[in-house]
Amino acid sequence: MKKLAVITGGTKGIGKALIEKFADQQFDIITCSRNEEDLKRLSDDVSSKFGVSIHTFKVDMSKKAEVQGFADDIFKISSHVNVLINNAGLFIPGAAHEEEDGALEQMIDTNLYSAYHLTRGLIHGMKEKRAGHIFNMCSTASFVPYVNGGSYCISKFALLGMSKVLREEMKEHNVRVTSIMPGATLTASWEGVELPEERFMKPEDVADAVFNAYSMSDRTVIEEIVMRPQLGDI
Repeated sequence: MKKLAVITGGTKGIGKALIEKFADQQFDIITCSRNEEDLKRLSDDVSSKFGVSIHTFKVDMSKKAEVQGFADDIFKISSHVNVLINNAGLFIPGAAHEEEDGALEQMIDTNLYSAYHLTRGLIHGMKEKRAGHIFNMCSTASFVPYVNGGSYCISKFALLGMSKVLREEMKEHNVRVTSIMPGATLTASWEGVELPEERFMKPEDVADAVFNAYSMSDRTVIEEIVMRPQLGDI
């Protein structure tokens, strides 16, 4: 029986690279997105290329009820998830004191509450098995605030805080928790920016770092991974 990885926001960017990495290592995959056509393309591509099972669900991760429903659907497939990667996220640029009303709520719902509710829905299976690894896709914005980062920084600071709390709570249950903090990575968030592709990290590099952290023995946990482009922040 193959191991199972749940990776949210899996149709693009880092999420897609993570799915391809874990599928290449013969994990079955469960993922979600708001776009059914993207999910269908992803499913066809992954199943044919890697020969693993991939289950896809249309989910708006900013909505609590849909996240909880997603957790229920996952539980119907398997009561134990080996790897949970809370990757779904949203970036809306703007200064905290000037951004449009509702920006904070949108990003907190998507970047923080989605991870909170899905983790709560799946973590008990990990505790019972005394095995599992949770990755939270934070950001260098989780600890370095920047102008025009506004509520995005606020939400990512909060996600790192949640990740640190989980790390402490899960020690005695043998469940590992890792915070991933990538800098500028070539994803849809940077579309329209007039910078050379080489200035950004590759999503595949983030996926490799995640899998390397997972591959450690059960006696070791990499608590935090900070990654930046070679030339530094953008």
